[in-house]
Amino acid sequence: MVSKPDFLSGSGQDHFRPELQVESPEGELHLRFYIPSHQEFALQATGIREVIELSPDRITPIPNASPLLLGTLNLRGRVIWVADLGQFLGEASALNTDRAEISVIAIEEQDTIVGLAVEEIGGMDWLDVQNLMPPTSVPDTMAPFLRGEWLLDAKNNQCLRLLDQMAILRSARWAG
Repeated sequence: MVSKPDFLSGSGQDHFRPELQVESPEGELHLRFYIPSHQEFALQATGIREVIELSPDRITPIPNASPLLLGTLNLRGRVIWVADLGQFLGEASALNTDRAEISVIAIEEQDTIVGLAVEEIGGMDWLDVQNLMPPTSVPDTMAPFLRGEWLLDAKNNQCLRLLDQMAILRSARWAG
């Protein structure tokens, strides 16, 4: 007699391998990243058009523009402004553009797209916005752009700050 494979046995019992079951995600999907001062931030994935790793020479400098603007970038036929996110948020240390590739997060709302140049992309994470706390010890230059923060490590005072992409997009800082 030839034995049938398990899936043809019709025993009605499902065999699940627990290691293959994926936990259901909590919260919303966010992109985590760092600015030059090594502070970690997050943006909601829903407002991100794309994340690009590109050569600094693809960003065209604009004369007499604000120093926090790195220049413009041609993103699939659209010219968008690219800002050094750390400087946009009021940080003193500028992004090092003397390297092979720069990470740019293109955020979008309706017809507006801007690029945020960051030090390093950390990855995607499911984060529960219900656990957000009001930001603590935040510089006045950064406060208008924050929705809150998650405390990652109380002992080392390490937190993950959630940026408000609408506040960034609508900021007068783009005008220079």
